[in-house]
Amino acid sequence: MNQYFSIFIIVITLSISLSDCAVRSEAAQDYDFTWDMAVENHTGMTQGRYNKDGKHRGMSVFHWRQDDINEGLNQLIKNNIEGVALIPFLFQKTDTTKVVRWRDRESKWSEYDSTYIEVSQQLHKRNMHIMFKPHLWMNEGWRSNIKMDNDEEWDTWFDSYERHMIHYAHLAEHMDVELYCIGTEFKSSIQKQPKRWQGLVNKIKEIYHGKLTYAANWDGEYDDVPFWKDMDYIGIQAYYPLTNKNKPTLSEIKDGWQSHKSKLEKLSTKHNKPILFSEIGYRSDESATIKPWVWDSALDKVKDRACNITQHLAYEALFQELWNEDWFAGMYFWQWHNTSEEGNTHEALDFTPRYKPAENTIAKWYGK
Repeated sequence: MNQYFSIFIIVITLSISLSDCAVRSEAAQDYDFTWDMAVENHTGMTQGRYNKDGKHRGMSVFHWRQDDINEGLNQLIKNNIEGVALIPFLFQKTDTTKVVRWRDRESKWSEYDSTYIEVSQQLHKRNMHIMFKPHLWMNEGWRSNIKMDNDEEWDTWFDSYERHMIHYAHLAEHMDVELYCIGTEFKSSIQKQPKRWQGLVNKIKEIYHGKLTYAANWDGEYDDVPFWKDMDYIGIQAYYPLTNKNKPTLSEIKDGWQSHKSKLEKLSTKHNKPILFSEIGYRSDESATIKPWVWDSALDKVKDRACNITQHLAYEALFQELWNEDWFAGMYFWQWHNTSEEGNTHEALDFTPRYKPAENTIAKWYGK
C-alpha cells in the first residue's frame, strides 16, 4: 500500500510541475498586450468622477496593512479606482449550521472593527467612497442554500445574522460610509423569511443614514427580493456565463452579454432602480468566461492554463457593453490584494487583476 501511495504522490507532483511549466509558457504569450501608462493617475488623489456621473468605480480590496495603507491607496488611485468594498467576514460552519458565529467584543468596537475605522478614514482623506459589505463565509456549502428544519430554527439563525448586521450598521454610520450592503446571496432565507428581512431593513434605516443595497445572485434570485423599493441600488453578483469555449475572442464575449443586458435593463425599469454589480470578476485562466463564479483550487494547475489575455478581454467586453448604459451604476471587481507581488503573476490563476493586463483595462475605463 505504501509503495502505491508513493507512486501516486510522485505522479501528482510531476503533473503539477509539468503543469506549472505550461502555465508559465501560456502566460508568457499573453504579454503582447501594450500597457498604457498615460491612463494612470499618479496624483495620489481621485479625480472625483463618481461625483460627476454617479458611476461606482469600485474594487473589493483585501489584506489591509496599517503600516502600509498609503501605498495601498496609491496603487488603487493609480488605476482610477474611486470606490472600495470593505468586507468583514461572518462565519458559520455549513449551510445547516443554526447560528452565525459571534465575534467576542470587549468594547463597542473590536480590534477587527478598528482596522476598518482606520482604513475608512484614510480612504475618505483621498476622496474615495466606501461600500461596507459584511459577507457570510462557510467551510462547506453556500449561503444561498441555507437549510433549517423548522420555523424556530429559521428564526434562531436570522436572530444571529441580524445581530451582526445591526452591529455593522452602527459601524457603517460611525465610519460615514456611502453605501451599506445588507446581505449577499441569501436566496433560501429571503424566500422563507421575507418579513424578517423587511424588519431588518427597517431597523438598519433607523441606525444608518447612507445608501443601501442588497447583493442578489445573477441566476434569478433578484426576482424573490421583496424590499427593492427600500434600496438605492439593485445589487447583482454578476458572474454571468458568457461563452462555452476556452480562450474566446472579444466579439464572442460581447455576444454573451446580450441576453443578460436585456434582463438587467428590464429589472431596472421594473423597480425604477439602477443596477450595481456588487461583485464581478474573472480568473486569469483560459476558461474564465465559461463559469466565472468558479474559484480555483489546488488541483486547477493540473487542468487549467493561465491566460491573462482572456481575463483582460472579459474586462474589456464588460466595459464596452455596460459602462455607458444609463441604468448601470458601475461595479466592484473581485478582487484586489494589497499584498500581491508582481513576480507571481505568471502562475496566478486567481481573480485579482493586479499586475495583469486587466489592471490597465480598469485604469483606462475608470478614467473615462
